[in-house]
Amino acid sequence: MNFSSIIVAKETGYALIQLNRPDALNAINHKLMKELIEALEDLDDDGDVRCIILTGNEKAFAAGADVKEMAAAMTVEMMQRDEFARWNHIRRIKKPIIAAVDGFALGGGCELAMACDIIIASESAKFGQPEINLGVIPGAGGTQRLTRAIGKYKSMEMILTGAMITAKEAERRGLVVRVVPSADLLNEAKTLAALIASKPPLAVRLAKEAILKSFETTFEQGLEFERKNFYMLFASEDQKEGMKAFVEKRKPKWKGR
Repeated sequence: MNFSSIIVAKETGYALIQLNRPDALNAINHKLMKELIEALEDLDDDGDVRCIILTGNEKAFAAGADVKEMAAAMTVEMMQRDEFARWNHIRRIKKPIIAAVDGFALGGGCELAMACDIIIASESAKFGQPEINLGVIPGAGGTQRLTRAIGKYKSMEMILTGAMITAKEAERRGLVVRVVPSADLLNEAKTLAALIASKPPLAVRLAKEAILKSFETTFEQGLEFERKNFYMLFASEDQKEGMKAFVEKRKPKWKGR
């Protein structure tokens, strides 16, 4: 995979995608998003990859959308571009995506982190949706995902004022699973990715599906979906192996079938 706006590396069981526009604080433009979706879809189809890490650099995970690409655009042009259609592809990635956030995750950068499945942050990370300062509002899911993550009142404050929150506050609010020193961020993300990659891939995939479904259904519908996925796994070799290994008090050998 030859990209200019991102760097992709594969390790045992998982892959790492690094946003690579350091001169623009990894601002998200059309090219970066196109390459990111292509890489995610390729890795989603790669049988050797069971988890994906998405990161930036020490200054910024991503400092927002590239304002220069849209500053002069009119409504019809923005609708014709359909800039946010690509973001829907992230939701369709079957493998877990871990966002490892250092520095600024603002605007589209915060939305990109929230589009992932797990967020780990460094102590210097800052999150925010400052679009109000540009005369617009979040457009890639910020009003929806942030509210679901931290609640109505704090998301109202952040979005209506453009204020940032620290990594520690993001952790307290439930947006971030844990905060670590900047020097430890990638190792922490890699350790988590390797742990997830060591689990049965079919069960991981269906667990992710069920969790995401909880945001789109009633409680009863979510329970029904969960049960169907649970029953479905009893047709897999991994379920038989996992339970047999448990009974025999040994480590299971997953086949992904």
